[in-house]
Amino acid sequence: MDRKEYFKQYYEKNKEIITQKQKIRNKKYKDENREILREKRREWLKTDSGQKYNRIRIWKQRGIIFSDYDLLYDIYINTEFCDFCKVKLTKDKKNTPTTRCLDHDHSITDCENVRNILCLSCNTKRG
Repeated sequence: MDRKEYFKQYYEKNKEIITQKQKIRNKKYKDENREILREKRREWLKTDSGQKYNRIRIWKQRGIIFSDYDLLYDIYINTEFCDFCKVKLTKDKKNTPTTRCLDHDHSITDCENVRNILCLSCNTKRG
């Protein structure tokens, strides 16, 4: 039996013990490096990929259904004007009347429910 086959069999026999040890090591690492990992996550969330991940995660939490979230995000980011009032959309840390919003139908739960990309003002009026 060669070395590769031996380790494969060993892993299969001891899979539960090995995974338990890995979980313990991972937890210990996370506990010892909590602040470093938190700072890395904060920095990553400032990147384009981090912001995209976070935005799509929020949409899913709020019940927005779409077949291709990457496409939806590209449309969302590249839309410059509100679909109703044609005001220039902004992206601010705090909500303003011109903040970009994804309008969706709350009553549709089994298919795509995205309607428009609006400013916050039009989105709150539309309800």
